[in-house]
Amino acid sequence: MPKHTTQAKQTKPMYKPKKQLSILQKRLMKEHSKHHTKEHLKMMKDLMLDGFCFQQAHDITMKKIGK
Repeated sequence: MPKHTTQAKQTKPMYKPKKQLSILQKRLMKEHSKHHTKEHLKMMKDLMLDGFCFQQAHDITMKKIGK
């Protein structure tokens, strides 16, 4: 079970956990970093490594940390 989901209705990861982000995910995160804090980006990266897609990771992070 991923470590970041503590909501009543837990979101399940779309993918298997992995060791590093894909090239596409790295590019998305670089663009995303212009609008969000380091804490936000760190949590998103951890979630994506746990198997969540970019949008799932962003939604969970926005609920827990915010911008």
